[in-house]
Amino acid sequence: MGKRGPRPCFDRDEALQRALEVFQNFGYEGATMARLKEAMGGLCAPSVYAAFGSKEAMFREAVERYRREKQPLWGEGQPTAREAIATLLRNAAMLFSSPDGPRGCLVHLSNAYSSPGSEAVQEYLRSCRQEDKERILQRIQRGVIEGDLDPQTDICALASFVLTVLQGLSLQAVDGASQRCMLSTVDCAMAAWDALVGKGER
Repeated sequence: MGKRGPRPCFDRDEALQRALEVFQNFGYEGATMARLKEAMGGLCAPSVYAAFGSKEAMFREAVERYRREKQPLWGEGQPTAREAIATLLRNAAMLFSSPDGPRGCLVHLSNAYSSPGSEAVQEYLRSCRQEDKERILQRIQRGVIEGDLDPQTDICALASFVLTVLQGLSLQAVDGASQRCMLSTVDCAMAAWDALVGKGER
């Protein structure tokens, strides 16, 4: 008897959410099709491929959902670049170390120890991280334009520093750092920010 097709009650959106959770817990390569199918309620492989096309396509869609869900982390409503970056880092520290979900960041950690066969996924994740850096850079640049940062600020170096801290927080969370420790790290990072921009915000 052949494998059954999609069940009448198949909920693609719910299946994608379950897949996202698997990718968060195991990364791209660790999220085997067996784990993905089990998480999605025991769907058969034809149903999964019919809904998403491929494991890679499913992963990319899951990452895009993850990134949309994390939009509020960015502190867009903060009036200065410093407050926006501090909000971003503190929100990330709390999210990455939350006991209610996977630790760390899917985008930062998912391709750790990837095999040569997943170059396309690795490149995709690199592009996501580059977009994050560009977003940080634009917020710092806006601070210069609006006058809360000195025009002589090395905005590229500052953006790279912030992204490095963000990625480091993700790794520390996976290694079991406490939320208190991670928030203290953010405090240190913002003290370094003040040193890097001289007298700080105007």
